[in-house]
Amino acid sequence: MSEPHAPLADEILAFQRTVGFALDDFQLDAAASIVAGRGVLVAAPTGAGKTIVADFAVYLTMQSARRERIFYTTPIKALSNQKFHELQRRYGDDQVGLLTGDNNINKAAPIVVMTTEVLRNMIYERSGALDDLAFVVMDEVHYLADRIRGPVWEEIIIQLPEHVRIISLSATVSNAEEFGAWLQEVRGHTDVIVSEFRPVPLNQHVLVKGELVELFDPRHEGRLTSGLARLGGLSGPKSNRDRQRRGRDRGQHVDRAHLIRVLEREDLLPMIGFIFSRVGCDAAVRQCMLAGIGLTDRQERDQIKRIIEAHTGDIPQADREVLGYKSWRGALLRGVGAHHAGMLPAFKETVEELYQRRLVKVVFATETLALGINMPARTVVLEKLEKFNGVAKVPITPGEYTQLTGRAGRRGIDDQGHAVIVWQPGLDLERVATLASKRTYPLRSSFRPTYNMAVNLIGSVGLTRTRDILESSFAQFQADRSVVGLARKLKEQRGSLEGYAESAGFDDPELREYFDLRRRLSDVDREIQGLSKKQRRSSNRREQLIGEARALKTELQQHPAHHREDREEHARWAERWHRLRRSSDDLQREIEHRVGNIAATFDRVVRVLEHFGYLQRGATADDITVTEFAAVLDKIYGERDLVVAECLRRGVWRELGADQLAALVSALVYEPRRDRSDEQAQLPKGALQQAYVDTVAIWADVDALEERHDLPRNPEPNALVCTAVLRWSRGGTLDNVLTEAELPAGDFVRLMKMVIDLLDQISQAEPEGVGVTARAACELLRRGIVEYSSVS
Repeated sequence: MSEPHAPLADEILAFQRTVGFALDDFQLDAAASIVAGRGVLVAAPTGAGKTIVADFAVYLTMQSARRERIFYTTPIKALSNQKFHELQRRYGDDQVGLLTGDNNINKAAPIVVMTTEVLRNMIYERSGALDDLAFVVMDEVHYLADRIRGPVWEEIIIQLPEHVRIISLSATVSNAEEFGAWLQEVRGHTDVIVSEFRPVPLNQHVLVKGELVELFDPRHEGRLTSGLARLGGLSGPKSNRDRQRRGRDRGQHVDRAHLIRVLEREDLLPMIGFIFSRVGCDAAVRQCMLAGIGLTDRQERDQIKRIIEAHTGDIPQADREVLGYKSWRGALLRGVGAHHAGMLPAFKETVEELYQRRLVKVVFATETLALGINMPARTVVLEKLEKFNGVAKVPITPGEYTQLTGRAGRRGIDDQGHAVIVWQPGLDLERVATLASKRTYPLRSSFRPTYNMAVNLIGSVGLTRTRDILESSFAQFQADRSVVGLARKLKEQRGSLEGYAESAGFDDPELREYFDLRRRLSDVDREIQGLSKKQRRSSNRREQLIGEARALKTELQQHPAHHREDREEHARWAERWHRLRRSSDDLQREIEHRVGNIAATFDRVVRVLEHFGYLQRGATADDITVTEFAAVLDKIYGERDLVVAECLRRGVWRELGADQLAALVSALVYEPRRDRSDEQAQLPKGALQQAYVDTVAIWADVDALEERHDLPRNPEPNALVCTAVLRWSRGGTLDNVLTEAELPAGDFVRLMKMVIDLLDQISQAEPEGVGVTARAACELLRRGIVEYSSVS
C-alpha cells in the first residue's frame, strides 16, 4: 500500500473538481511540488496521465492574479496543433495561442502552444514575452535524444530566465534520476517523480496461424507459454534460416482481413497496426477493402461524411482526384484508414478525429503516430520487429517497443490494453519476450554546438558565459558522470601496472632493455603479418621488415638476459604489463575525448566562424566578439545555417525572382530518397542555374573547412525538386507538380513548409533586398494544399 497523502492544497482540490476525477499518487506528488514553487520532471508510461500535471500548471496560471503566462512546447507541429485545439475547448479561443513556424495565432494569449524551435528563437531574440512567463511545459522531453532537433531542448532548459519553472514530461526512461539531477543543477529546485504504474495493464499476445496465444505463462512471470516456447525453439534465427529465406522468396504477407476479424470477434477493436513503411500502410488498407471489411453502420457513416467534409471541403475537385480522395474516403466510411507522413495533413487530421470518436476502428500507421498523438487503441498490432533506419533494416529497441505498445489501453474505457505480435516463420519469440519485459530505455543527450548557436551566445552573453552554458549541457553532465567510472578504472589499472612492472623486473635495467627488444620484434612481426598481398608485391617494405626482424632476433640471442633462468617468468609479466599499458592509454584517450568533446567541438566551430569573418579575436585568446556579419547568421537556423548566411553575404541570390528563390531554397532543405541520391537535376539556364552553381561552390568552401577542422558535415545541396517548386510557384497544377517532384502529397506539403520556414528566416536576416524577394516567394508557395494544410 502507498503512503497516505498529506492534506491536499486548496489549488489541487479545486483542480480535481474541474477534471472530475481523483488524481493518481504521482500526479498529486507533481502538483504538490508545483504548488510549493518547484519545477518537476515526471517520467511515467505512455497513457499514465502525465499531461494532467501540465494541465494543472495551466490551471494555476489561469487562476493567477498577476497576469502570468505559460508556454506549452511540443517536439512536432501535429502535437502542437492537437494541444492547441484541446486548450481552446477548455479555456476559450481568446485565451490560447499557437506558434509553430507556419502558424501565428493569438501570440499574446496567456496560454501559448508552440514548437521548441519557436521558444529557442524567442530566447535568442531576448523577447519581452519571457518577462511574465511563469511556466514552460516541455512535453515528450525525452525527444532531446533526437540527433537533429534534440539539442534545442537543452538550449532552452539552460537559457530560460531563472524565474521560469519547467514542467518536463517524459516517457519512462531508465535514467530519469540522472536527467533530474542535471535539471536540478542547471535550473535549481526540481523534483523527480517517477511512476512505473500503468493504469491500464498491457496483455501481450502472439497471433499464430490465425489464433491469439498469450505471450507469457500466467503461472510463471516472464516465461513464454509452453506452446510458444516450443514454437520459438523451432523458429529461432539460427535453426530457421532456410525457412526464413523461403518465406521471403514467396513474398510472405499478413492476412490483415483475418486479423481484423479475429480482433473483432474477441472484442479487441479499435486497433492500430504499426507498419514501418508508408507504402505498407496504404497497401494494408487496400487489402482490407478488397477483402470486404466493413466496420461501420449507417449512422456512423453519416457522421464520418460530415467530419470528412469539415476537414477537406475546401480541396478543389481536381486536387481530390490527384490525392486519391475517393479511395481514402471510401475506406474511412468502412472504418479503416492509414496514418503516415506521406499523407496530406488534412487527411491525417481527419483520421485522427475519426479514430478518437471511435468511428474508424482500424488504423495502419507508421511509428510517428506513437509520439504522443492522442490516438489510444484497445489493441496495438506489430507485424514485424525490425524497421529500415535509412541505411539498413535494424531491430526495434525496447524503448521503441514500449512507445508503440504504449498506445494500447484507453484509460476510463478499457480494463486492459492488448499488444499482438504477428508470428511468422523466423520470428525469435525469446527476443519478443525480452522486448516485452524491458519497459525502460536510457535517455542520451545529442547536444552539439552549431554556428548559429555560437554567434547567438557569444553575441548575447560573451565567450566566457558561452563556455559556461556549453559546460552546463546534459551532454557534458553525462560525460562527466561517465568519466567518474572510467577514471576509477584507470586508477585501478595504473595500480596494477606498478605491480606488473615489479614482477617483470623492470627495476633491472638489463631485463628492461631485453623486454624492449622483444616488444620491438613483436611489433615488426605484427606489421609483416598485416601487410596485404598487394603491398607485399608492390613494395620493398616487407623485405625491409624481414631484415629488421632478423637483426632484432640476433640482438636478442646475444643479449646477456637471454640466458637467464628466470627470463620467461619475467617475460610473462612484461607481456601483461604491455597489454594493460595499451588498455590504460586507450582509457586515458577516451576520458580526454569525453571531457573535452563539446568544448573541442565549440573551439573548432569558433575557428570556422573566424575564418569566414563572423567572429574576430582581440588581444587575448579569450577576447572574441561577433562582427557585423553575425547579424545575418544569428537569424538562420538549421543544418546549413552557415551556407545560407554566406550566400546572403556574398549576394549570390540577388538576381533571382521570387519563384526562382523558392526553387533555389528547396535545394537547401530537400533530402532525396536513397533511390534518387545519384540522380542529376537539370535546371533551366539563366539566373537560377548560376545561383545554384554559386551556392554549391559556397557549400564546398564550408565543407572543406569543416573537413579540415573535423566537424560534422552536410551533403551537397540537391536540386532534384527545384523545377517542381518552380512550377508550383508559377501556378502549376498539383498533378503536374507531384509528378515532377516524385513526392507524395504529404511530403510535398512538408517540403513547402520547410522552404517557407527558411524563406521567412531569410526575410528576417536581410529585411531589404533578398528579404523582400523571400517574402514574395512565401506568398507564391502558400496556395492550394499548402495553404489549407495549416491550422485555421
